[in-house]
Amino acid sequence: MKSLTIGTRGSPLALAQVQIIRDLLQKACPALPVETKIISTSGDNFTNLSLTTGGGKGLFTKEIEDQLLRGEIHVAVHSLKDLPTILPAGLMIGAVPSREDVHDAFISKRFGSIHELPNGAHVATSSIRRRAQLLANRPDLQIGEIRGNVETRLRKLAENSSLDALILAAAGLRRLGLWKTYGNFQWQEIDFTIMIPAVGQGAIACEVRESDTVTCETMARINDPGTAACTTAERVFLQALGGGCQVPYAAHATVEGEHLRMVGATFSPDGKKVSRVEIVGSKNDPCDVGERAAKQVLG
Repeated sequence: MKSLTIGTRGSPLALAQVQIIRDLLQKACPALPVETKIISTSGDNFTNLSLTTGGGKGLFTKEIEDQLLRGEIHVAVHSLKDLPTILPAGLMIGAVPSREDVHDAFISKRFGSIHELPNGAHVATSSIRRRAQLLANRPDLQIGEIRGNVETRLRKLAENSSLDALILAAAGLRRLGLWKTYGNFQWQEIDFTIMIPAVGQGAIACEVRESDTVTCETMARINDPGTAACTTAERVFLQALGGGCQVPYAAHATVEGEHLRMVGATFSPDGKKVSRVEIVGSKNDPCDVGERAAKQVLG
């Protein structure tokens, strides 16, 4: 192919993720010119919409996918956790490169961990998955919603005297170079025993047209099989449960030799009811792992 055009949101994190993809492509296909096209999405244009009630994951992907389907771009790059489990007809995930840190991050001006927060402390998150798990561990906390890009949320934490802590994905902070560098904050990766990550957290998805065999072959060169297997199991788990942004689901898979181990969980929004399972299967059959985890968590 003569050149490859990547479509992306224009946020600092989205552009940082595209740069990761560009660097990988430069190593895999050094003679291939790569261009970036910034596409505005509903999630960017309507920042007052709640992620839990205003359209969920599709808020950040639909407009980019529309241009991909029309052939105006070759690849759509997303945070995998933003991508719905059922893709539009004709589209597929062409590559999932090696994953970043999958933990959620606790950030506070005065406190070092969730357990150090005083009774009734105010914590901000836009995720009902995080909200449910926070309340499961600390039902006394006051949880509020927060919107904006990563730096906007950190600024709000710094400027709002009534806000005690913020929960963000560690991957985004690391990709932006903000981890333990922004502001006079205390930082902690939240242990998986307290907070299981979102499906696909820390992973980048490269979405392509199924019919575009040249682009499919190109993107396959930067795919990480282990990350792809783990995120496939997680996404199958979520799809089998019919989940999205409106339901508190979580899953995290890891490759251990020839095996794939996944922890999956569902929560009531108030955190009072938790159903957690751990499944081990073949790394070559991630769909089976995801499907069995869903059946058990529902049982």
